[in-house]
Amino acid sequence: MIKKKSRSEVREKKHMKIRNRFSGTSERPRLAVFRSNKHMYVQVIDDTVGNTLVAACTVEKGVRSELKYTDNVEAAKYLGEVIAKRAQEKGIKQVVFDRGGYIYQGKVKALADSAREAGLEF
Repeated sequence: MIKKKSRSEVREKKHMKIRNRFSGTSERPRLAVFRSNKHMYVQVIDDTVGNTLVAACTVEKGVRSELKYTDNVEAAKYLGEVIAKRAQEKGIKQVVFDRGGYIYQGKVKALADSAREAGLEF
């Protein structure tokens, strides 16, 4: 009988393939995305020293208060704007986009597009 892998196992394997291709530096850190069923989390990470430079998520009070729902495309768009503003305040203009093994559509695409429109380059 054929055993099918769970979606989370497949995503983790894809994410590791992506992570082996690139990593974030101090000049161009990595913009990492994680989605759960209810929330989205975004971090800008310098992999050379292993530090998170900027982070934003839909769990935060300031972000959550602006949203009706935390798990839809509109929430992803808003989160992209928030992470771009916070990154620019720290002097970060260019990043490497790490989609975290998720398919580049829907929420992940909306987050990336809004971060680009807000000023991040990737």
